[in-house]
Amino acid sequence: MAIDRRGFLGLVAAAPMLALAAAPEPRFLAARRRNDRYEAVIVDAHGQDLRTVALPDRGHSFAIDAARGRAVAFGRQPGFFALAFGLETGAAEPLPLPEGRHFFGHGTFSADGALLYATENAYEEGRAVVGVYDASRGGRWRRIGEFDCAGIGAHEVVLMPDRRTLCVANGGILTHPDYGKRELNLDTMAPSLAYVDVRDGRVLETAALEPALYQLSIRHLALDAGGAVWFGCQYSGPAQDRPPLVGCHRRGSAPRLYAGPDDVLAGLRNYVGSVAADAGGRVIATSSPVGGLVAYWDSASGRCLGTTPIADGCGVAAAGPGRFLVSDGHGAISETMTTGVPRQVRGASSTLAWDNHLRRTG
Repeated sequence: MAIDRRGFLGLVAAAPMLALAAAPEPRFLAARRRNDRYEAVIVDAHGQDLRTVALPDRGHSFAIDAARGRAVAFGRQPGFFALAFGLETGAAEPLPLPEGRHFFGHGTFSADGALLYATENAYEEGRAVVGVYDASRGGRWRRIGEFDCAGIGAHEVVLMPDRRTLCVANGGILTHPDYGKRELNLDTMAPSLAYVDVRDGRVLETAALEPALYQLSIRHLALDAGGAVWFGCQYSGPAQDRPPLVGCHRRGSAPRLYAGPDDVLAGLRNYVGSVAADAGGRVIATSSPVGGLVAYWDSASGRCLGTTPIADGCGVAAAGPGRFLVSDGHGAISETMTTGVPRQVRGASSTLAWDNHLRRTG
């Protein structure tokens, strides 16, 4: 069929609009308390509920397998449940957990979706492990083994761009469920990053902070556009100290820490609760619910790009290039950028509180 010049130019002009219309709207996943119930919730970019899944207790974060339309919700540390469910159907199935283990609230899928990796506490032995679960069709989420993390207090885990290496944030804090979240080794903490080969569980590399920062617990992770690991920390030392809380690491080198301006560092109040990269991987957002502040960092230089004040804001996820959604403990969700006033897309609610993490599902 022939297309005349005017028709051709019209198609060219319309192409960007057609592509935009065809692009799926982003969706996000979070845990929350609503009245006296705990739920996992999928929301749209406007913060509106699309689907809810009942949780047996307080949730924390998720492993997401967007390609196969499923996720796993993990209980908040010390977590004794993990629940797999369909993103479209909500049909849920619990994961088994052996004696002497509890979840640390985070996990990730293998590149092909056949396996699930979950950070766990081998609490009678005082060591961190990654539990390995059969996530294949018909696998029924059987726990088929575990990897040692060469540390204690593992928290977030991410799959590296090579698709065969896990990076684990070893917080360095010894806990036991008999004592809740009480820190049992403040004088001997040993935070680190551990890189684990998923093919055989070998620890390929560990990266520790300098000895003077032994009480700076590495907790949350995100990958930038170049595949470097960004991490956020929580400080367990004297309250008047102001150590840097945000860092970046590339394998084969020492971790680099970024403090930012004095007022930003003070505003974070020794606590980073979540880390996320924007859609282009060039801006890193770090939230502090304790300080009521979200700080943004240039992934190329480590320079602080700005801040957004959000009371009890912790969950943060990419909404686009240089843009984020932030959920808070007062039930609101806001869209933020590195500068400017946040735009609340969902208002606060006296009956609802979002938990620590907000994750984009694809």
